Amino acid sequence: MPDYSPSMIVLVAVTGLVAGFINTLAAGGSNLTIPALMIMGLPADIANATNRVGVMMQSVGGLKGFHALGRLPRDDLPAILLPTIIGSVIGSALVVVLSAELLKPLLLITMISLTIIMLVRPHDLNHAHGTEALRVTESRTAPWLLFFAGVYGGFVQAGVGFVLIAALAGALRYDLVSATAIRLACTLVFTAVALVIFIIDDLVMWIPGLILGVSSMLGASIGVRVAINVSPKVLRWFLLIMTVCASVAALLS
Repeated sequence: MPDYSPSMIVLVAVTGLVAGFINTLAAGGSNLTIPALMIMGLPADIANATNRVGVMMQSVGGLKGFHALGRLPRDDLPAILLPTIIGSVIGSALVVVLSAELLKPLLLITMISLTIIMLVRPHDLNHAHGTEALRVTESRTAPWLLFFAGVYGGFVQAGVGFVLIAALAGALRYDLVSATAIRLACTLVFTAVALVIFIIDDLVMWIPGLILGVSSMLGASIGVRVAINVSPKVLRWFLLIMTVCASVAALLS
């Protein structure tokens, strides 16, 4: 049974607030929330599934904020969402049939690979606001990266935002704020798909999930305002720092 003591509720709520902020500006917040849920007493697979409630709610909050401020590009959104949805169905199904021991090496390989890419090719994320983005049909790599992001997000979730940024800013040339807004749309859709599968398999605990979700939405709303107002250089550095932190977390977990 989860520990619903005041200290544990505060821990999950504060962690959700911080994670919502981090996930809106970059990614990697699940590296905080999943351990917090496990400290509360949830097994790893239950924590992984319950965490999706918070991720979905923060995605709704962040997406609403970007849309209200006119920073959500929608022209090619259906083509972007389709491969992530297909991937998320596969990834969520893999959670049920594959060992949870695969989570750590998959997370570790992905985070270290993305850190190296960001260090050696920082110009791939250096697109100014107003740069004309490529459509999915104009890129050979973007559909596969989006599909992998869906599989990865359905299976692990932690750090999936970095994979989506690589596809959206790297392969499709969106500026970081636009890429962040679209990333939240992708995350919302494939998290909803994953959550349905987890609910069917009775892996979600709603009280911790809703505590996490409400606080994450608040953190996301703060993150939107910061993302809109900070310089692209600051946003890139924050993204790199969070990628490094996620890599370290994967190594130490």
